[in-house]
Amino acid sequence: MPSHRVDIEERADHESGKSDRPGGAPHGTAPPGYRLPPATRLGRVRLQVADLDRSVEWYETVLGLRLLDRSAGGARLSAPGAVNTLIELSERRNARPAGRQGRLGLYHFAILLPDRAALGRFLGHLSRVGVHPGMSDHMVSEALYLSDPDGLGVEVYADRPRSTWRHQGGQLVMATEPLDIRSVVASAAGQPWTGAPDGTVLGHVHLHVGDLDRAAAFYHAALGFDTTVWSYPGARFMSAGGYHHHLGTNTWAAHAPVAGEEDARLLDWEVVLPDVEVRAAANSLERAGYGVDWIADDVIARDPWGTAVRLVPARQSIDAALRPG
Repeated sequence: MPSHRVDIEERADHESGKSDRPGGAPHGTAPPGYRLPPATRLGRVRLQVADLDRSVEWYETVLGLRLLDRSAGGARLSAPGAVNTLIELSERRNARPAGRQGRLGLYHFAILLPDRAALGRFLGHLSRVGVHPGMSDHMVSEALYLSDPDGLGVEVYADRPRSTWRHQGGQLVMATEPLDIRSVVASAAGQPWTGAPDGTVLGHVHLHVGDLDRAAAFYHAALGFDTTVWSYPGARFMSAGGYHHHLGTNTWAAHAPVAGEEDARLLDWEVVLPDVEVRAAANSLERAGYGVDWIADDVIARDPWGTAVRLVPARQSIDAALRPG
């Protein structure tokens, strides 16, 4: 994120009032109708890349992920010891790299490590392999920022305990401040990085969008995410179940083109729901005027800039993860 502190008072009076109604968000703004359940989590991101060999090597070597399986044009990776896919790669030879100014679509996806010690080990590992990440303290989390070989944004982060998160003016207090690098490294207690540890998951996805209100109409009012932060300059953050954010949207590349078929890009990202909630979320999207496509038990919907979100039943997600190959 750009370096800004949240102006938590701005717009608080007329935004936060919704949180006081029965069933509203304890902090932030609940959607006006359907609301995603607390059990909501993210599944995997599917990325289009230019060179599958190059990308697999980077995600294994730099991020410490494990190759689950591979075909002629694609690969799936997870944390070592896990069966759930974190990243699915689809090759389009010679796809254009993501530009420095960004395109509408992916800003970054974020890998959540289970604790600060793991982040400290990862930071030491990056130093040893000669990778120099961006670094930020977001008050609710501590984060490192990288770009993959196609220029796609990757965040690796660890959350602070929820008991330390602060709320003011109806919304969560988040900021972008310098990271205390020494303290993070010290938290590793000298232990080496041996790959992404057990408990590593996809924590959130952050998108470049053309308009924050249109994005909120889709992701908040129709899909059912709570809005947790709305005063961060040029950005809005949303979640389910009281998390700081499963989704970020920003207009920092609002005048850029939409990522297209010839670009390295995000193809889709998964929201995993209790089985009965997939149809409820699909119905909410349709009532709001958005089209949905059913693929077996999954639902695919596209935001106003064509970014696809895939709603996946939790049972199917588990079964698919356990299925060989």
